[in-house]
Amino acid sequence: MEEASISVAQDQFSCPVCLDLLKDPVAIPCGHSFCMVCINGCWDQGDQRGVYSCPHCRETFSPRPVLRRNNMLAEVVEEVKKKLEVVSHCYAGPGDVECDSCTGRKRKAIKSCLVCLASYCETHLKPHYQSPAFKKHRLIKASKQLQDKICSQHDEVMKIYCRTDQTCICYLCMMHEHKGHDTVAAAAERSKKQNQLEEIQVKSQQRLQEKEKKLQEVKQAVKTLKSSAQAAVEDSERIFTELIRSIEKKRSEVTELIRAQEEAELSGAEELLEQLEQEIADLKRRDTELEQLSHTEDHIHFLQCFQSLCVSSGSEDSPSITVHQHLTFDGVRKSLSDLKERLEEFCKQEFSQIPPHTKKTAAPTRILPSEPKIRKDFLKYFCQLTLDPNTVNQNLSLSEENRVVTYSGGHQLYSDHPGRFDSWSQVLSKESVSGRCYWEVEWSSCRGWGLFISVSYKGIRRKGRGYESKFGHNSQSWSLQCSPSLSFYHNNIHTEISASSSSRIGMYVDHSAGTLSFYSVSDTMTLLHTVHTTFTQPLYAGFWVSLGTVRLCDPN
Repeated sequence: MEEASISVAQDQFSCPVCLDLLKDPVAIPCGHSFCMVCINGCWDQGDQRGVYSCPHCRETFSPRPVLRRNNMLAEVVEEVKKKLEVVSHCYAGPGDVECDSCTGRKRKAIKSCLVCLASYCETHLKPHYQSPAFKKHRLIKASKQLQDKICSQHDEVMKIYCRTDQTCICYLCMMHEHKGHDTVAAAAERSKKQNQLEEIQVKSQQRLQEKEKKLQEVKQAVKTLKSSAQAAVEDSERIFTELIRSIEKKRSEVTELIRAQEEAELSGAEELLEQLEQEIADLKRRDTELEQLSHTEDHIHFLQCFQSLCVSSGSEDSPSITVHQHLTFDGVRKSLSDLKERLEEFCKQEFSQIPPHTKKTAAPTRILPSEPKIRKDFLKYFCQLTLDPNTVNQNLSLSEENRVVTYSGGHQLYSDHPGRFDSWSQVLSKESVSGRCYWEVEWSSCRGWGLFISVSYKGIRRKGRGYESKFGHNSQSWSLQCSPSLSFYHNNIHTEISASSSSRIGMYVDHSAGTLSFYSVSDTMTLLHTVHTTFTQPLYAGFWVSLGTVRLCDPN
């Protein structure tokens, strides 16, 4: 009855235009009600004719009636909406247990009866609470598994548990198939099993707590190990950086000593050169005058000039300055060579004394994976790199979360940082490359464009326009020049590459094997150049960019 009354109410309060419940209801002179938006929309179409009609009964009005919201009708409609929402909430939806007594649209069941083997909504459940005939019926939370409680052989409720066969049975099963078996009431067996379940729960919770505690310990150990390893890496990089700086300082001092010796020798030689040139000029001039005097026909002039020209104009001997034309620096070379050998031997001895963190008595033979051949194999070693803002030159700008570098030409407002390249338009990656790593870059070309794709040690010089800080022109870096021509540079040695390149370049590093390879990536992988060397430090990806853009690619 409630559903029928609400259905009538819903029809009474529906708009004849949109057929939905009235929104901002208004009544027009003929007595019919509409949504304000609906009736205004209908009448806006008849403005040109000046005649307005009721969409329901077709009665016409002129002029256009003034519409005002019917507040009382709006409140009634809101009450109807609330009742409809309550009724709609009572109906069964997907996943709900339906009432077995409802006809038509099923309501949600709130209880299931183990005697009736049926589920009931709130309305149809009332007899179970009100009638004495249902007082012994057992109600449980609404369940879809009621049929599982029926014996498939006898269609009777299973209330007995057979301990012999460890299964639930009905009373007819106990009299026939399970006759003579150890049987008890299901409730009694549940009580016994409940105690066992509680014991199992206690043990399970104890094991859970132990595992969680162990998990936390392992997590803490992993965190400590990572922190310790990272600290060791940072300390080693700092120590090696300081050592490299110290060696570079000594290198500069040796260079200055050689230049000073060169300058000392050249200063005396240049003085002698200047004096000799002056004397030669004087002698040439005197020789010319003598030659002219010897051909003069004027006896008086000859005699007057002869005495002055025959007198020496100065010392005939050049200053006693000795120029060591075969000056060599073999002593410096030998000293440096001996120093290199002693340093290498010392490092070898010291490194051999560094104990491993752990020792395995029987280390299994490790089978190294084969070298990748196709792009799918290379992508297994793909590493996600970003560019370090603390290294980027002021002529370059970074974008897209520091994965794209563009030559801007103007000075960017970067803070002063010791790691920044102050002269060359270069940038290094933030992450180091170790083990087996593969990454790809895309570059765009334009007139005057230049690009070096590189790997470099972190200790590469950052200041000045010398080759010590330019990728590929020192022993600290290896570079592939992609534009305007294809070449490879290392330690300022130039190797031309005859292969053609695409706009996407793949780089593969096997740090422990000392392999560095450059590939042209299109439909296939084309090897451009491979380097076999020994990498003594972690590597960092780097770019030298002029008038263009380079993007670190995603693995797609």
